[in-house]
Amino acid sequence: MNIKPPEGGVHNIHAHLFTSSVMARIAVTDGMSDEAVIMLQNEGHEVVLQHYDQHEISSGSLVGFDAVVIRSATKLFSEQISASVNEEGGIRFIGRAGVGVDNIDIEAATNHGIIVCNTPGASTRSVVEMTIGHLIASTRNIVTADRTLRDGKWAKKDLRGTEISGKRLGLIGFGRIAQGVAQAAISFGMEVHAYDPFVNNMSEGVTSHESVDEIFANCTHVSIHCNLTDETRNLVNTERISYMPGIGADGISCGNHIVCCARGGIVDEQAALQALESGQLRSLALDVFETEPLGQSPLLTHDSFHGSPHIAASTMEAQARIGIEMATLLIEYFQTGKTSTSLNFR
Repeated sequence: MNIKPPEGGVHNIHAHLFTSSVMARIAVTDGMSDEAVIMLQNEGHEVVLQHYDQHEISSGSLVGFDAVVIRSATKLFSEQISASVNEEGGIRFIGRAGVGVDNIDIEAATNHGIIVCNTPGASTRSVVEMTIGHLIASTRNIVTADRTLRDGKWAKKDLRGTEISGKRLGLIGFGRIAQGVAQAAISFGMEVHAYDPFVNNMSEGVTSHESVDEIFANCTHVSIHCNLTDETRNLVNTERISYMPGIGADGISCGNHIVCCARGGIVDEQAALQALESGQLRSLALDVFETEPLGQSPLLTHDSFHGSPHIAASTMEAQARIGIEMATLLIEYFQTGKTSTSLNFR
């Protein structure tokens, strides 16, 4: 989302305020790597590692800070943002340590002159690996095999899977992560198709489509890589799942498989469960959910579902990169009053 700054340009106000390096108080609510904290402290900044819940933030717990760094656990909507600024100051920088910003009201931040940044490249490789891992676990029945072994069963004859080679993989969205998944899938021998209205040129070897429906109608394997918006909420629904062919490009009856490591709410979980029960979906693998933590979801009772608790970006390598990238953005901001990757001010 690119929101035009108010007349006169808030960006210029930031530049005026920070014509020289400023020692700032930075709240980190959901953790940060030691290396990143040390980077900030070496620049003279105070880093406070403490989680604040929604009520505390709405009560003004962040107003004494110049910046806040959050992950997915902290929500900064209009109420929390308004409570985090006053006439004397308050936060001027919101850093999302990760990719998705659906837990930040960017328009409200912009109206208060607050720069919002994320770290889109730092976790790419980790999420790519998780997506491919879920895909293979689904098609080769790895999770079911583990469950039956633990139950004392030798279910070898019941666990025949299918290869991903020779099958069509559809990607909804074609940003950094989807491009990495495409590269990996091609190396496995998959035929890759993609839909992204914001990408003009697809990578070599990737077939572009004009609509989401075309992806589902052509592909037995679908992976979600778009942001959660009003337009994409419940994008994966009963109708679109019904389009999936069930027969691979190689003629094998492989069934239909969906993986989502993007954002909860894009997959209609009730519709997906019904498709699992009817057999239209052979498997569903989710790292993200409509409600997190998940709790007692009916999905957990179905053998053809497996999931993970929003950990696609949770690797030691990704967290180190995310922290360092965010620390670099903060240092840049407090030295110059701007950043090279702001989501709302250019």
